[in-house]
Amino acid sequence: MTLDQLRAFVAVAERAHVTRAARAIGRTQSATSAAISALERQSGVQLFDRVGRGIELTEAGRRFLPEARRVLEQARVARAVLEQASGTVTGRVSVGASQTIANHWLPRRLAAYSAAYPGIRLNITIGNTQTVESAVLDGTVDIGLVEGPTGPGALTRQVVDTDRPMLVVSGRGPVPLPAGGRIDLQALPWVLREPGSGTRHVLEELCEREGIDFETLRIVLVLPSNEAVCEAVEAGAGATVISEQVAAAAVAEGRLRAVPVALPERDYVLIRHAERTPTAAQRALVAALAGG
Repeated sequence: MTLDQLRAFVAVAERAHVTRAARAIGRTQSATSAAISALERQSGVQLFDRVGRGIELTEAGRRFLPEARRVLEQARVARAVLEQASGTVTGRVSVGASQTIANHWLPRRLAAYSAAYPGIRLNITIGNTQTVESAVLDGTVDIGLVEGPTGPGALTRQVVDTDRPMLVVSGRGPVPLPAGGRIDLQALPWVLREPGSGTRHVLEELCEREGIDFETLRIVLVLPSNEAVCEAVEAGAGATVISEQVAAAAVAEGRLRAVPVALPERDYVLIRHAERTPTAAQRALVAALAGG
């Protein structure tokens, strides 16, 4: 029984899907399946039932899962102790980041970190706030960076920066303004990110503040990336709420127009699982990101 086999087993058990598990641990589907088969063969115990195209834990697999998780956590602690004793910082750190942070805030900070710690391998995945939070909770990533709120649970939160959202429309045409210059949120067509994204949450909070039911908004497009949202808004599809970092260039060039609406700054938050012991590499990355 090896740690790689245990990692494959836990990943498949948590996702009930070999392909998604393989992607999460950075291995091929065939290698992940081979690790599971080898573990079952060596132990003489069937850990999964293959049901049609799906995969489910057997009773033995369900009993084994918490023990496998415990061994992996102990291995992480042991590795951290050795790193501290050696005085060197090596290893691997996996980071999950929401789109705005990953594309506009994180790259130069990771470049500086990699230059300072060349022995550390970084693995970056991108998702919305909700998916990053889930990845931290289930151990798929070590560190998460989000701009939306996270739910209750075993997470620590550390603010590392702030961002200013803005409401933008196409630079080509007028915005419908009722008497008094107040923006009528229900009169605008909206182009938004998917549920769970930080920028969508800003608009949800604005609606709550204005006493408007978010579900009554005229949402014409839901798109999976900030870039796609901006392209659609530039083309005149509707309005959106987006990070100033994302829209600044398009506003400066006149392709997008900022609408004067008071939107509060939002925090960029680093999240970690409170019950997992960080390695020296993880602590160094947290310190680098928190230092700006």
